[in-house]
Amino acid sequence: MTAAQDARALARPLHGVQVLEFEGIGPGPLAARMLADMGAEVTTLARATPAAADALLGSAAGNPLHRGKRVEVADLKSPAGRARALALVSEADALIEGYRPGVMERLGLGPADCAARNPRLVYGRMTGWGQHGPLAQAAGHDLNYVALTGLLSLAARPGQAPIVPPTVLGDAGGALGLAFGIACALLDARASGRGRVVDAAIVDIVAMLGTLAQWIRAGGQLDGSQPSPFHDSPFYDVYECADGGFVSLGPVEPPFYALLLARLGLDGVDPAAQYDKAAWPALKARIAALLRSQPRAHWCALLEGSDACFAPVLGLAEAARHPHNAARGIYAPQPSGAIDVAPAPRFRALTDSTQETSI
Repeated sequence: MTAAQDARALARPLHGVQVLEFEGIGPGPLAARMLADMGAEVTTLARATPAAADALLGSAAGNPLHRGKRVEVADLKSPAGRARALALVSEADALIEGYRPGVMERLGLGPADCAARNPRLVYGRMTGWGQHGPLAQAAGHDLNYVALTGLLSLAARPGQAPIVPPTVLGDAGGALGLAFGIACALLDARASGRGRVVDAAIVDIVAMLGTLAQWIRAGGQLDGSQPSPFHDSPFYDVYECADGGFVSLGPVEPPFYALLLARLGLDGVDPAAQYDKAAWPALKARIAALLRSQPRAHWCALLEGSDACFAPVLGLAEAARHPHNAARGIYAPQPSGAIDVAPAPRFRALTDSTQETSI
């Protein structure tokens, strides 16, 4: 067998791991799908009727969060439903639940109840605010959790309201944190024979993901009285083009900035003065006027693929058609119009000399 064939035959890293999901909304199901994408065998206990948010916001084309899962309908308030859940707990390596604190305990399915059946169980809890604290019982959504970490404020221009993409930073970041926590706890449980609770609060995880922002803030480059490279500079921003499209520029490093200036024909601008903050407003206005003089396709032809740190701002459907994303197989448009997304990250055998194999 060649190295490439060996990579293709390589089992996904969570092959054989049994996960029981008590279906909630958003981040919990996404975390379970991440584990399923990595090879875990996920059994989902779903409600007979979809949650209100799913019905209001989701597509009738099918729930992508069910990909790779075996879905059962269960009434956890009934003796039969609870018995079925506990039977699955006995065989599971990990569990995911996303209810408000105390709900699983009232159902007789809390950590202590499950530990009596399966002491090796990794018990994953997905919440917005966490299992304790003054806000633990309050309702909330992605935007609220990101707001409380302070990171939402970084999405605002001076004098304008901040905005972030819906569900990406809070819900999806929380899902990734829960999946990471479960994977870590599984390693210990297999070695020690003892399970543990994974308390995955979105507010905790988003705050942790903001570590780089906190580091930059400590250097005086964010959240202060001085102009910020990430909010005020001409070299880190989104600009409008002649056709109404937008492009992003981000050459923070001097060599990349010098290349951008050269590509844009701004020969009179000194690259060595990149961090002359007094000059930023005038140069930003100049770059904005230049980029508004041509359509987005012109700037893509000039800058895309170079070290100028450039990318067009694409809509979701456009992103599925972009050559780079298509070459990597990131998106898979469906006949219904839905766009499926490939598992990530990707894996290959350590001895495989090919670039990568998606497994």
